[in-house]
Amino acid sequence: MIDIKLIRENPEIVKENIKKKYQTQKLPLVDDVRKKDEEWRKLKFEADNLRKERNKVSEQINKAKKEKNEKHAQELIKKAKEIPEEIEKIEKKADNLEEEIKEIMYKIPNIIHSSVPIGKDSSENVEIKKIGSPKVPNYEIFNHAELAEKLGGVDFDTARDKTSGKGFYYLRGKLAILHSAMLALARDYMIEQGYEYCIPPFMIKSDVVKGVMSFAEMDAMMYKIENEDLYLIGTSEHSMIGMFKDKILLKKDIPIRLTSYSPCFRKEVGSHGLEEKGFYRVHQFEKQEMIVICEPEDSYKFYDEMLKHTLGVFKALEIPVRVLECCSGDLADLKAKSCDVEAWSPRQKKYFEVGSLTNMEEAQARRLKIKITNKKNYFAHTLNNTVLASPRAIIAFMENHQQKDGSIKIPKALWKYTGFKEIKVKK
Repeated sequence: MIDIKLIRENPEIVKENIKKKYQTQKLPLVDDVRKKDEEWRKLKFEADNLRKERNKVSEQINKAKKEKNEKHAQELIKKAKEIPEEIEKIEKKADNLEEEIKEIMYKIPNIIHSSVPIGKDSSENVEIKKIGSPKVPNYEIFNHAELAEKLGGVDFDTARDKTSGKGFYYLRGKLAILHSAMLALARDYMIEQGYEYCIPPFMIKSDVVKGVMSFAEMDAMMYKIENEDLYLIGTSEHSMIGMFKDKILLKKDIPIRLTSYSPCFRKEVGSHGLEEKGFYRVHQFEKQEMIVICEPEDSYKFYDEMLKHTLGVFKALEIPVRVLECCSGDLADLKAKSCDVEAWSPRQKKYFEVGSLTNMEEAQARRLKIKITNKKNYFAHTLNNTVLASPRAIIAFMENHQQKDGSIKIPKALWKYTGFKEIKVKK
């Protein structure tokens, strides 16, 4: 959420930003906020004037009583009783208007960083970096679902048909161990970088949800717990950032750098469809995440640092990746700048998304009232980034480490976590 002062003083900047994001349908929202804000300020002015008048009337009552002018005193007392009722009416109207303004402000996108490329959608994102050499072997690379079954490491049918439904699966044996090993490596890597490890709540209240994400994302992503004010998290960033809701942080405690593990749950509404067999797009997955809460002037330093950490993990896993700078039209409303990390798929001969990094600047902190104090209070900047999300990462791992017979070689960095160096195809 942006500062309403920007709409009051420079509405054209806000409108131009909306145009850059190709959301012209939202342009009327800016004028709507300005109109309602002017009305709100008039109401506040009226209420303040009535309070002043009430004080004057109180003084006049005392004076009339001293002068023993009882008739005038009674007239003033009657007037004094009417003023609080009028103030209450005005304040109720102002409060309702303030809530309307807030709801509109939630829909106005954050101001994008000057370095963000302008484009309509993800097709216009810009490649900025590659790590590792993408290779296509001279033998067939099996589909990950088919290979997982050959390895005896997955049961799609039972999860889909008996226990859970479409978009779920059981991982078993060595493939399940590999999955956990990759997350353990990511966890330990982040701890070595100085991030504090945390396991957060996997459910959060609606006011936290409204603080951490846009409404469009919430509707498409999150599961609501029936008859309770609770949602299953779509990513641990939600509860990790929510930990600091309504807090004023001491400057000496900044920056806050945390890495967290959690399962994640997503409805995947409006997606390209859940697979009958496969775990590329599913309702449940696991993730190692990182967040930073920092001084505004330091947030892009941490942005670069966080990206470096994700690339370091994929380098250790020996998976080629590239980084795509998200263009203006591909940024969710809270994001000021973002990039996607994509892993190489030798089977498809292209890259696919395995994580994303985002700087929200102060937009998220403003919604959640996360401030830093240093003589005065001001909003912090918040950032989040995927360290590793599986099963996306395990798909990339299986494809890039698959041998001619379908067996999977385990790189040295994982040996201490797996206890084995290979997963062989079951005969």
